[in-house]
Amino acid sequence: MIRVLLVDDQPLIRSGFRALLDLECDIEVVAEAADGEEGLALIKEHLPDVALIDIQMPVMDGIEATRRLAADPALSGVRVVMLTNYGMDEYVFDALRAGAAGFLVKDIMPEDLLHAVRVAARGDALLAPSITRKLIHRYLTQPLPTTGAALEELTSREREAVALAARGLSNNQIADHMVISPMTAKTHINRAMTKLHARDRAQLVVFAYESGLVAPPSR
Repeated sequence: MIRVLLVDDQPLIRSGFRALLDLECDIEVVAEAADGEEGLALIKEHLPDVALIDIQMPVMDGIEATRRLAADPALSGVRVVMLTNYGMDEYVFDALRAGAAGFLVKDIMPEDLLHAVRVAARGDALLAPSITRKLIHRYLTQPLPTTGAALEELTSREREAVALAARGLSNNQIADHMVISPMTAKTHINRAMTKLHARDRAQLVVFAYESGLVAPPSR
């Protein structure tokens, strides 16, 4: 059973998401909160598998709630998926660095929301296509400082695996591309995350672009 906690200051959004999620036999909504402070307290109480958290909320916004969650070792198993109205805004990079596993726009199709929860629960990064396109555009127009020193910490195979993960490949697809077993692919990714102090695959995506390991496609 995938345990989900909803944090959003809009009651209609929370009730709509809850009604949809509660219909699934493998998903359970364990609690709801209207702001980040309340949400963080409930996350500590319920330890959900996935927390769907709005970016902009009163009292404490979603980024600060995510930052505090990521800093607490007791909450390392909680995957945060940020909710946004716009598909991309000024807070996306801060949220990824804070520890968000991915982003979803609130007008997502029902089947895509269910898929997103399951993807996040198994530990994979999740970025809505509209966000991914604008994420790449941001790196094309406003490149961030590189992190070459951190890149040197990785083996050549780990760098290859991270680059493929940054392009959106799953562990099985990485394994096929590198001609290795899925378990070995997962090991490469996990070791890279440990060396780079990345909370999850979403932060590996940020690292891959910042370090120059992956070059954004030309427009």
